Amino acid sequence: MTARSTRALERTLAACDGATADSIDPVLLAKMEDAMRRVPRRQREIFLAVRLDNHRYPEIAERTGLTVAQVERLFADGLANFLRNLDQPRRHWWRRWLR
Repeated sequence: MTARSTRALERTLAACDGATADSIDPVLLAKMEDAMRRVPRRQREIFLAVRLDNHRYPEIAERTGLTVAQVERLFADGLANFLRNLDQPRRHWWRRWLR
């Protein structure tokens, strides 16, 4: 995960709990980083642009060459994937064969 994303997650966690950046739970941060890493690249970029950089959908659409509806859909899909990844720990495909 990029340094920008990591810093943004730390700021978000600190703002939610009213805590300082030093008191953030490293386990939760690692879990969020892993969940965000597993979101597809384009969805992740749009999600981070909306949530962390406070860009508007039309602005992102203009920069990327997408329509506003496509940007909205990619943001919604990115959010859904991020939340799903938080709930489901990473499973390795080869573990299914060892059972």
